[in-house]
Amino acid sequence: MNHRSVSFRRIFSEFPFPFSPAVLPNVPITGIALDSRAVKPGDLFVAMQGGSVDGHDFIPNAIQNGAAAVVGEKDLDGFSVPYVQVTNPRRALTYLSAAFYDWPGRKLTVIGVTGTDGKTTTTNLIYKILQAANIKAGMVSTVNAVIGDEVLDTGFHVTTPDAHDVQRYLAKMVEAGLTHVVLETTSHGWAQYRVDACEFDIGIVTNITHEHLDQHGSYENYRAAKARLFESLERTLPKPQGNPRLAVINRDDRSFEFLNHLIKTEKLSYGLRRDADIHAVDIEYSPSGIRFMAESKDWRVAIKSRLVGAYNISNCLAALTATVYGLGIKPEIAAQGIASLEGVPGRMERIDLGQPFTAIVDFAHTPNALKVALETARAMISPLPAGEGLGVRGNGRVIAVFGSAGLRDKEKRRMMAETAAELADLSVLTAEDPRTESLRGILDEMAAGARSRGGREGETFWRVADRGEAIKFALSLARPGDIVLSCGKGHEQSMCFGKIEHAWDDRIAMRAALSELLKIKGPKMPYLPTQNKNEEEWLKDGS
Repeated sequence: MNHRSVSFRRIFSEFPFPFSPAVLPNVPITGIALDSRAVKPGDLFVAMQGGSVDGHDFIPNAIQNGAAAVVGEKDLDGFSVPYVQVTNPRRALTYLSAAFYDWPGRKLTVIGVTGTDGKTTTTNLIYKILQAANIKAGMVSTVNAVIGDEVLDTGFHVTTPDAHDVQRYLAKMVEAGLTHVVLETTSHGWAQYRVDACEFDIGIVTNITHEHLDQHGSYENYRAAKARLFESLERTLPKPQGNPRLAVINRDDRSFEFLNHLIKTEKLSYGLRRDADIHAVDIEYSPSGIRFMAESKDWRVAIKSRLVGAYNISNCLAALTATVYGLGIKPEIAAQGIASLEGVPGRMERIDLGQPFTAIVDFAHTPNALKVALETARAMISPLPAGEGLGVRGNGRVIAVFGSAGLRDKEKRRMMAETAAELADLSVLTAEDPRTESLRGILDEMAAGARSRGGREGETFWRVADRGEAIKFALSLARPGDIVLSCGKGHEQSMCFGKIEHAWDDRIAMRAALSELLKIKGPKMPYLPTQNKNEEEWLKDGS
């Protein structure tokens, strides 16, 4: 893989957009780079205009570092290496990367998962089903890329990896002899054309709720970005192994009517409603998981999962629909795959050091995700019907710790605090990637949302700027039978203050806080800059 060399002319041989000059030299290309500092001799440098940096300004640096050719959108000349002008370098990158790696998506059965919440869990469920069916499969999620026995971290604050990384992962899968891949795709990934040349065979949507409206401008634009997965099914070329071109959509979600009308390929719906093509009946919830019967006009199968909450029934149904109808896997085999998933990092992940209450870390960072996380926690607390063999929980309380990110959709701050005021007994508002915004300002907006739904500061909600201290405070409030839920970070490995990413893992923080509370040996609380000042100083200036 490291010794790949493809001629510059060949990389452009199937390029679907206009470019100039029309005739290109046979210069050998050995890699693709977007950062001039990362260019190695023989690389193709793709110059892009970003928010604050213009890659075209760094073309001389790229050439000095050994770039063999350059692609950009400006009308430039006079370079010592070939320069090709394209209309949209970001979109061009996808097709140039696919060509450089010899179109790996055409050699794989490619399953794409998109949606606001539940993407990573659904991606993992499908992967487990493929494994249960003895299919050689890989997976790329926002947590990691799994290629055979190799697991690669896909980053700190992750969206869909850049196009050349996606194509590199797919090429490694082909080289490893894999036949299928499950790709988690984000709205950013679709809006920035990062997965356009993946040749999707099956597309799945979990839901489309309130998120990223700061970047997409409106729910309609956000929905349209997600919908590009289903539009791409129409363009997938025929494959020797067959390609079902199946769209799998959520009958219970507000996006259903729009997608149902838009999709031109084969499509199936899933949901809790009886009018969904694949639906759930006889549902049983418990603190240790979910059970239900999944049924369609063709079959009926018992599903048991260690995942909790109603939203995970939807995720299981989505995975079932895609694999049984899209890939022809037997429902009973798919059920085995679902049962084998123990959990997903940072998704309703329990942290148990022997404390007399439940501590959970979850990735919920949208209003809808927070809503379902709190509803799930509430269901875990409620007394269970007799005879389930799980014991009866008392009427404990749900204590939520969460923040709302800086430089992102501001409306979300109020909405999340409103949701917590309505569904949690107690809430602790804290930092979640304030970036260059004032943390005090963010918490002010959240506090206003909590008050608008009857929240009383100092009684039902508190502001604690330092996230580690917020988790400690929430644990100090907990009584036996309560649930403390730290939301918003999940599996992520960093938190951004200013322009600096600080190493942070909510699960380590929860263990550190619990071990301090229980007076046992445990990890040290990770450092955040909010620890440098007392609470009042930090909230005063938010610097």
